[in-house]
Amino acid sequence: MGIAGFGQGRMKKKIVVLAVLVASLFFLQGCNEQDKVCFDNACFKVEVVDTPETRAEGLMFREYLPEDEGMLFIFEEEDVYPFWMKNTLIPLDMIWINSDWTVVYVARDVQPCEEDPCPSINPWVPALYVLEVNAGLAEKYDVRVGSNAVFR
Repeated sequence: MGIAGFGQGRMKKKIVVLAVLVASLFFLQGCNEQDKVCFDNACFKVEVVDTPETRAEGLMFREYLPEDEGMLFIFEEEDVYPFWMKNTLIPLDMIWINSDWTVVYVARDVQPCEEDPCPSINPWVPALYVLEVNAGLAEKYDVRVGSNAVFR
């Protein structure tokens, strides 16, 4: 192998090392950072659901949700999105947020559905996001129509 071949081998190793470093940084950033939705008085670590399948399942069948956590539903476009509590086992507050990250509707203390069909909770206002947290937290942290949210 001549000098040119030796240089190419070193260059390939440098590229592989660089690729591994970049991938590691992305992995570590994902591990150290968790998506949050914050209001003036509280932040909630959120599980983001943004596909039709994950949005359809939501918090169904879960028996527990930590107080500082929630689920953020992200839709493709701003529209009116009714929700229901089918197969949801814990009471929730549902917070509809528009594309400007302003709260446009809050359904407080929504109880698990015990009838069939389950009634819908309809905000009748367009939103791009819906945040579900434990019942009582919207009141506790003064989250109301007009509140501003930040996604981190």
